[in-house]
Amino acid sequence: MEGNLKIDISETNRGKEQIIIDRKFKYNFSKLKKDNTKIYRCTEYKTLNKCKSFIILNDNKEVLNYDSSHNHPGNEINASKSLIKHKIKDEIKKSLIPSDIKSKRIFDKISQEIGYICPEYKTIKSQITRYKNKQLFPNVKTFDEVPNVSEYYKTIRGEYFMIFKNSNIIIFQSPFQAKLFMENKHIFADGTFLIAPTNSYQVFITRTYVTELNCFYTTSMSILKNKEQTTYEILFNEIKKKYN
Repeated sequence: MEGNLKIDISETNRGKEQIIIDRKFKYNFSKLKKDNTKIYRCTEYKTLNKCKSFIILNDNKEVLNYDSSHNHPGNEINASKSLIKHKIKDEIKKSLIPSDIKSKRIFDKISQEIGYICPEYKTIKSQITRYKNKQLFPNVKTFDEVPNVSEYYKTIRGEYFMIFKNSNIIIFQSPFQAKLFMENKHIFADGTFLIAPTNSYQVFITRTYVTELNCFYTTSMSILKNKEQTTYEILFNEIKKKYN
């Protein structure tokens, strides 16, 4: 049976090595033995299934031992999704200009190979976009390198929207956003790390619900270098100062 196994090399969402068997079962790297052989355990090992299936490979990815005693069915869609993401990420990684990579085009090519079990592109699009952005070489490495004045800080009406910058925080807010912030009592705040530039810690956003527009509207966006309390205090003090 081991000789008939179809083995694909993939990776986890965190970039760790993963093995996919017969495009149904996924195995994560578990242990490196003294003889340099590697043990991979079924991804259901640490779930309620506690699947005991494992596979041992040598440096040439040849099967030395395989326990196929799964206590759960294989998941072709899930396995194919991981494999496709890995192949696209690999193309991005090898490219000198990651931004030029056409992810959908690669997806279409791979999906033809995989066939009917291929997931939809929209299920992996956001993850691929985040990975591609992380591969870009930032021109700006520190907050100090961010210019205080730039034509890119202007709206189409010529209004400046970068209202504050120091070594730990940059605040963006247009005059219209400042007006909304001032006129509405309820302000919602949210922080995200996924879209934060590589030289920062967090993107912090404030929003309000505008009845006239019948929607939530962003009232400010800030890039934070840390999560210290004083940084958040400066953020809100500067925003409030804008309309006082």
